Amino acid sequence: MKQILAFGDSLTWGADPVTGLRHPHPAQWPVVLEAGLTGARVIGDGLGGRTTCRDDHSGPASRNGAWALQLALAVHMPLDLVILMLGTNDLKPVHGGQAISAQGGMRRLAEIVQTFPYKPRSAVPKLLIVAPPPCGPTANGGPAGGRIIAESELFAPLYASLAAELGCAFFDAGTVARPSVEDGVHLDADNTIAIGKALVRPVAELLA
Repeated sequence: MKQILAFGDSLTWGADPVTGLRHPHPAQWPVVLEAGLTGARVIGDGLGGRTTCRDDHSGPASRNGAWALQLALAVHMPLDLVILMLGTNDLKPVHGGQAISAQGGMRRLAEIVQTFPYKPRSAVPKLLIVAPPPCGPTANGGPAGGRIIAESELFAPLYASLAAELGCAFFDAGTVARPSVEDGVHLDADNTIAIGKALVRPVAELLA
């Protein structure tokens, strides 16, 4: 049985943009991905507000992805693949609001995946970097949290460049999903499901 860690924020957790609650289990993209694979288990680890590597103590749990990823790797190893989809929360003004900073944070997360002291040491999982869907407009103007749409549109080229540099896999979730007009950030059930379905083929190829 192949083991996959899907590490992300509220988009991975499955936040409903209307209610703020979680989408039903069958509408969470890690669950959809697992259903499309054979002989694989997908562990969803999504936390609302999680950043790539920046502290944010405004929530009930630590939102620093670089800190949490180390714990997740230790808890769930051995792993065959780690999927990273983060960056949307790095666009909050309090964190600088720039996609280039999120790319730097994603580089740090990739470094953690590639250098963690696994047991055995040789059991380093493959890595798939996913650019989150760009933010969008709302009825009241821009996306929630003061994010800038133009910055979010830089995720795909910046993350693709990083993946090429690191020699790992890349997928642009913006090719299959768009945020709800409710807040311009979170995804409705159909768009969340679309990410899981779209990842089946590239993930199966990585595990082959």
